[in-house]
Amino acid sequence: MSVEAFNRRLVAIVGEAAVLTSSDADAHLTDWRGRYAGRARCVVKPASTEEVAAVVALCAGERIPMVPQGGNTGLVGGATPHLDGHEVVINLSRMKRIREIDAANNTLTAEAGCLLAEVQAAAEQAERLFPLSLASEGSCEIGGNLSTNAGGTAVLRYGNMRELTLGIEAVLPDGRIWHGLRGLRKDNTGYDLKHLFIGAEGTLGIITAAVLKLFPRPRQTATAWLALRDPASAVELLSRLRGACGERVTGFEIVARPALELVLRHIPESRDPLAATSPWYVLAELTDTLVDVDLAGMLEAILGAEIEAGGVADVAVTQDLTQQRAFWHLRENISEAQRIEGISIKHDIAVPVSRIAEFIARADAELKRAFPAVRIVTFGHLGDGNLHYNLSRPEAAANAEFIAQTPEVNRIVHDIVAGLGGSISAEHGLGQLKRGEILRYKSAVEMDLMRAIKQALDPHGLMNPGKVL
Repeated sequence: MSVEAFNRRLVAIVGEAAVLTSSDADAHLTDWRGRYAGRARCVVKPASTEEVAAVVALCAGERIPMVPQGGNTGLVGGATPHLDGHEVVINLSRMKRIREIDAANNTLTAEAGCLLAEVQAAAEQAERLFPLSLASEGSCEIGGNLSTNAGGTAVLRYGNMRELTLGIEAVLPDGRIWHGLRGLRKDNTGYDLKHLFIGAEGTLGIITAAVLKLFPRPRQTATAWLALRDPASAVELLSRLRGACGERVTGFEIVARPALELVLRHIPESRDPLAATSPWYVLAELTDTLVDVDLAGMLEAILGAEIEAGGVADVAVTQDLTQQRAFWHLRENISEAQRIEGISIKHDIAVPVSRIAEFIARADAELKRAFPAVRIVTFGHLGDGNLHYNLSRPEAAANAEFIAQTPEVNRIVHDIVAGLGGSISAEHGLGQLKRGEILRYKSAVEMDLMRAIKQALDPHGLMNPGKVL
């Protein structure tokens, strides 16, 4: 089939305005970081699951590869086409319906193109909470959150997208629709197929909708920004805080001073919460559905004891919404500040929480030994063992030379992670960035199983080729 005839078929399915073939498609061909750029036959924007299925069936029949895409906020090139221009980008941003809210069942059914912030708002209107929270929640979409098994800042209490999802609807690589939108918490009728698609980065099919778990909405929140001497102190504090407060501990983020300095330099209206500087900070948050619990008093008492013991140097505790937002503004804008500062070698790693301090100490030492002028920007979700460990040179002129040594840098970091029983990708996925790197750290058996699943569902290799595998 000629290109013109193929495009006419697409137009017949989704409408002329939803097939982008000129400069209108450019925004969909480059990733958020600006690291990957590609070309495509076209960008198609279906408005329903049936339209997605028809587009996929057409592409499958012509053996044309497809790149599923949501808000295009990923960090590993997973939603960016390759440079050969053979692929069709299937963007789901028009699929924005909240199909159902079942308050009694504590579930919400959302289409893949819904912004995460829109799902949060819909849950709040129903006096419920959808707890996934990311810095990009105003632009990332639920389909992408599912496809990367997104984590965010509240995983230690609520879990990542796997734990937050009860059922999905997906279009298979041949165009068939799997109707798996079940709002059940117990269903032992065979393999739990949704988990094949969650975290698969669009390589096994296209998720078009999901049944998501809702929770009681917190009635009060207490937030603290505190300074401490080292990561080991942060791990100890987390253990004591959870022991005293249980599941009230909703967020526990670690921020190294270089990360905070980038935000203060590049992000307007940013202010250091504490008078004296510190090498390390923690942003801790407690939430409770009860209003008769003195949450702030509880947090202040625990942190006061930590100050007396010497583990915490200084702290600011607040229940004021404006100040809470200011604290989170600092944490959530670290990635944006880094993007403004310039390209860095990013690592999204996970190790057991008990090994966090050991990882930082060993990786810092080995990198500084190999690259004495390296700048290490460390931050992330200490509460669930997920660190964003990013490296660059502070001088722009020297940074390009350093970035060229990415394989050597990655080997140092990833070998330490593997030795500590960790993962080289905690929540960003593999995409294009780590598809080769993962071969060093997954066993041959694991890779064979993954390839077997890919072959069974997508025998022609049309779904997001060159990603993950």
